[in-house]
Amino acid sequence: MSETYVECLVKAKSKMGMVLLKYLLIGLTAVFVLLLLLGVVLAIIPGAITGVGAYFVTLYSDLEYEYLYLDKELVIDKVLAKSRRKRIATYQVDRMEIMAPFRSYRLDNYKNRQVKIKDYSIGEELKPDLRYAVYYEGGEKLILSPSEEMVKAIRSVAPRKVFTD
Repeated sequence: MSETYVECLVKAKSKMGMVLLKYLLIGLTAVFVLLLLLGVVLAIIPGAITGVGAYFVTLYSDLEYEYLYLDKELVIDKVLAKSRRKRIATYQVDRMEIMAPFRSYRLDNYKNRQVKIKDYSIGEELKPDLRYAVYYEGGEKLILSPSEEMVKAIRSVAPRKVFTD
């Protein structure tokens, strides 16, 4: 039996609001810690709150997606701040309707569908746009940024569903 394994790690673009919030919370935490060191006991509660907030905002502002393709199955994991990994979803290639570049004419028949959009891509449009749209079982539209090797591996299993135009 032929098993194909391809792994792809994609860094999502950080949103400017999250980056600003992260630095604001870190600054406020530092101010409250300095106040605490100067003897202001009431600064401990807001200092703890801003410290915890800064921790969680830091986790979610440094986000990566990992795609694992193994034997007709695509697994998507979310990696938070290069320290925590969370499995988001598992998709079967057999149940996929179409996979094509994001701006491809082959997706024109699918444009007017009411589907849930799940964006697991880099989060921005580059020149050339390397993102792919995947329609899965009529109810979901996935936006991915796979490597060429992963597209070739999925195309070898489902050649009539995967397009690279």
